[in-house]
Amino acid sequence: MKSGMKLGVSILSATALLTPITSFAATSSHRIEKSVNGKGDSPQGAVQTGIYPNLFKQAGYTQKQINEKVNTDWHQLFHGNPGTSADHYYNGQALYYQMTPDMAYIASISSYPGTANPNDVRTEGMGYGMMIAVQLNHKREFDSLWNYAKTYMQIKEGPTKDEFAWHTYPDGKVIDYGVAPDGDQWIAAALAFAAGRWGNGRGIYNYRKQSEQILHAMWHDPSPEFSQTTYLPVFSPPNAMNYTDPSYSLPAFYKVFASVDPTDKQLWNKAYTSGENLLKDAYNPATGLAPDYTNFNGTPYPSIPSNEQPTNTNYGYNFEFDAFRVIANANVDAAWFGVKPWETTYSNALENFFYPVINTYGNNYELNGTELNSSSGHSPGLVAMNASSAISATNPEKMAFVQALWNTALPTGQWRYYDGMLTMLGMLYDSGKFRDWWHPVENRAHPRSFKHNIETN
Repeated sequence: MKSGMKLGVSILSATALLTPITSFAATSSHRIEKSVNGKGDSPQGAVQTGIYPNLFKQAGYTQKQINEKVNTDWHQLFHGNPGTSADHYYNGQALYYQMTPDMAYIASISSYPGTANPNDVRTEGMGYGMMIAVQLNHKREFDSLWNYAKTYMQIKEGPTKDEFAWHTYPDGKVIDYGVAPDGDQWIAAALAFAAGRWGNGRGIYNYRKQSEQILHAMWHDPSPEFSQTTYLPVFSPPNAMNYTDPSYSLPAFYKVFASVDPTDKQLWNKAYTSGENLLKDAYNPATGLAPDYTNFNGTPYPSIPSNEQPTNTNYGYNFEFDAFRVIANANVDAAWFGVKPWETTYSNALENFFYPVINTYGNNYELNGTELNSSSGHSPGLVAMNASSAISATNPEKMAFVQALWNTALPTGQWRYYDGMLTMLGMLYDSGKFRDWWHPVENRAHPRSFKHNIETN
């Protein structure tokens, strides 16, 4: 997400109560194995075991209930009420808009409220939409989104060729040719998973080739998205290249990218290590809160002033909207490739900070835990990202965060974009439905277990 934009957030009622969490009773030896490994604490990770953490099942929900809730959220987000043009679509539910029979976009509703063109389309949202579609096996929607991104957003020439302009108007006109590396990474990962799940077609639907082209550009364009010195994503090519955004570091994806883009395997392996180190170093150990922007060594960017006050709402060195995603980036890696001690320490710190106010916490904080005056309510998107912490946490209260997400309705209305996308992703993380589709089943250590997990989850 680029800076300089005021993000609207939906408000979740502070009076929401947690419902009791029931225990998950295993009924067979196979299910016992699943319930243990499904906590996400396997030293191998789900890519090897084929068993993805299903926190909702551990909370006592049946697979039928989980599937129904995920599918209901999918249909609302992609095929719900679109709203009316007279109201700038503020009164709708959906974020997916079918532009032509083979082209669609995810609308960032109310990015510019009060202007003639209040909605835009962002690579971040397009990447999220493509990822959600491939994870839930919706090829038509995936291809429609990819067609739009390829046609209107991918840069055809210049120092950022094959990267993506970070936002357009819904009609496809580019607003800004700057690049947001988070969006490009999500698009490339979604394409890789489409290749693994559906196979490759021709032209732009040769998903593997398209993903590899994007990944190669990230390192080798004249204005690259990754630094070959720090092996971290820079904030925004071609201009803001001297700092990073921790939420742009997606280590779990880098292991996939090393296989999709084998000529750059060593670079992606270094990016994995550097990305993990950044996530490990960026958060405040007392609160678990990470800043939106950091230097490449993990210290806040810009530096926190000595007279920092709750009225100082600098987006860079505070915990605001970009930083919601940092906790999920760490825990997707934990789920896929095994929990590491630092991930547990991080998740425990975050939960210890938020648990005493689990139904009422805000969305903007100083890293020391002081709530900022700009805090605008209890954001469903933050509830969803915090729920991913249960994948690696060992706190006895960790399932309360899972329950809080289950109780959270998918946002509707004017401020549904960012909160809605993160809430949907959170549902995938905690339901065991966010999977690495690139690695073929036959290359996994336990393909039979993986097959069973796909069929039952």
